[in-house]
Amino acid sequence: MSMIASTKRRFDIPALLAWFIIAMAAIALFSPVFSPDFAITEVPRLAICLVLLAILGVRYELGFMRNQVGDLILGLVAAAAAWLLIDTAGRHVGDAALGFWTLTAATWASAWLFIERLANWKGMSPLASRFIDLAIPALFGATILVLWQLIVTGAGVPKVLLPAPSEIWLRLTTSVPILWADFQQTFMKAVLIGYVMGCGAGFIIAILVDRVPFLRRGLLPVGNLVSALPIIGVAPIMVMWFGFDWPSKAAVVIIMTFFPMLVNTVSGLAASDAMQRDLMRTYAANYWQTLFKLRLPMAMPFIFNALKINSTLALIGAIVAEFFGTPIVGMGFRISTEVGRMNVDMVWAEIAVAALAGSLFYGLIALAERAVTFWHPSIRG
Repeated sequence: MSMIASTKRRFDIPALLAWFIIAMAAIALFSPVFSPDFAITEVPRLAICLVLLAILGVRYELGFMRNQVGDLILGLVAAAAAWLLIDTAGRHVGDAALGFWTLTAATWASAWLFIERLANWKGMSPLASRFIDLAIPALFGATILVLWQLIVTGAGVPKVLLPAPSEIWLRLTTSVPILWADFQQTFMKAVLIGYVMGCGAGFIIAILVDRVPFLRRGLLPVGNLVSALPIIGVAPIMVMWFGFDWPSKAAVVIIMTFFPMLVNTVSGLAASDAMQRDLMRTYAANYWQTLFKLRLPMAMPFIFNALKINSTLALIGAIVAEFFGTPIVGMGFRISTEVGRMNVDMVWAEIAVAALAGSLFYGLIALAERAVTFWHPSIRG
């Protein structure tokens, strides 16, 4: 038992992070931060950053203010250090030296330490706990963006290879009309219409498959075969059948979303056990009463699982389908066109819009799932 306790103490992640911050700050103190041979004392902003990070690491390692107030100060110091690094790197693009990278590593470690401490907060109200649960992934994502900005700016990565997040944000804010038109064409038309039709058709056919036994043996194997068809082979055919506008993209989405819904719904309808079905028969319930009162409620976790899977498949399918013929609007059209013109920041702006739309769509379905399947152990737990 004592050996286990000593092992836990030896691998105390927050303590290791604090020592790492101190070590990186010490290296930065005696190393050039920018070429040619810019010492940290010659760059006041980075000198302030080093002092803040060094005080942070020493303060934590000595055990001062290891509480929620101290954790908030830790987060503020990490944010200030990141801002100072980003602002200074923008004035020395491509000139970063060892001292700059060690300060970047120290800032990353301080953000990690803050998130680690934040995840261990206890004794809060349910509302505060929920806020912390949302804040942790948001802070983790912000840390990745900061590292991306610092690496691209400090190393002078060409824009055509990887633009900085600041350049992508600038493109987002200056191209709102174009991005909105592409969003309407791809998401509001092709994705939503294809999603509703594909999932709805899959659900209805699943009821028929459950009702008619020979369909289970004949349709499901064919469905598994069709679901394995590559989208790059199906999309050109749909364009030939339904034209270049959004209906052909919606057709691709229908194909991609139909079979996951079909298979999951059929599996969900079989989720109720024999004892539960026998109980319904003792109540003289017919097929449809058993379906609506027992089997569909039991199938809801499976159905929502298909809905969540399809929320991402639909967006991917519509964007890829637009590569094979579309009017001069749409996310896929914009991505393929701007790549050819070397406007990579516009490509990343479209990717950001697609990722945000897909995440919000998935989140809405997850919220609906919590409201409908509140009785399920995965929700109650």
